[in-house]
Amino acid sequence: MTEPCGPAPTQSPDPVTAPALDRPGLAHGFFTRQGGVSTGLYAGLNCGPGSADKPLAVAENRRRAAAALGLDTAATLYQVHGADVFVLDRPDQADARPKADAIVTRLSRVAIGVLTADCAPVLLADPDAGVIGAAHAGWRGAVADVTGAALAAMVELGAERARVVAAIGPCIAQAAYEVGDEVRDAVVAAGGASGLFAPGAQAGKWQFDLAGLVAARLKAAGVGRVVRLDLDTYGAPERFFSYRRATHRGETDYGRQISLIARAR
Repeated sequence: MTEPCGPAPTQSPDPVTAPALDRPGLAHGFFTRQGGVSTGLYAGLNCGPGSADKPLAVAENRRRAAAALGLDTAATLYQVHGADVFVLDRPDQADARPKADAIVTRLSRVAIGVLTADCAPVLLADPDAGVIGAAHAGWRGAVADVTGAALAAMVELGAERARVVAAIGPCIAQAAYEVGDEVRDAVVAAGGASGLFAPGAQAGKWQFDLAGLVAARLKAAGVGRVVRLDLDTYGAPERFFSYRRATHRGETDYGRQISLIARAR
C-alpha cells in the first residue's frame, strides 16, 4: 500500500478562521493537516493522541497548534460521540482529557478544543461574557444535541444564548457522506428535518448533510449567530485528514485535525 502524500513538515500551521469569531479578546483556528512533523499516514499536523502516530510527534504538533494562537498548551477531550460537557475551571486540568464531547471555560490564556476527521468541530463564544466552548459533533453527538449541552454549560458560566456566536468548521460534505436508513431514522426521530437527506445511489442509502443538522441544533438552542465554513474534509486529502477517506482507501489508521479557541486576555 502506498502511503498518501502529505504536506511538508517544514510548513507552518495553516488554520482556517471564521470572521464571525474574529473579535477582540478571542483567538481561534480550525487547523488543517499542514504544518506538523508527522509522516506517512499522519503526514503533517496530526494532533490525535488516539492515533497510532508517534507520541512525540503528536505532542509537538499540538504544541505548534497552541503556539499559533500565542499559547503554550491545548486542552482537549477523550471523545466518545456523546453529549457530555467538561467545564474547565482550573489551568491544571488542561491535560485531564476526560470522556466528553464538549468543553467550555471562562479561563483566559488557555486554548480549548476538539479533534475531528470528518465529524463537525464547533467553536462557540460569548465575547461579552468571556465564555468560550468547543464541541465535537458526529451524527450521534448531533442527535444527542451535544451543541445544546455545550450552550447550556456556557449559560451556567454567564453566557447569554442570543450573544453566542458559533462556527461549524471543516467536516465531511453531504456529497461524500452516504448513510443508511438507521441514521436517517435516528436523525428524524430526534427532530432533524428529512430535508437533510438526499437519495443515495441505491435504495436505503442517503447523502446526509451533517453540518446542516449541527446548524439546525444550534439555532434551535437559541444561538444568536451560526456560521458554516462548508469545507469538505473527505475531498481535500492534501489539506484535511478524513476517517471515511482512509477507510475507503483501506488504510490502517488516520490523523486528526484540531480546532481551538481561547480567550486571549
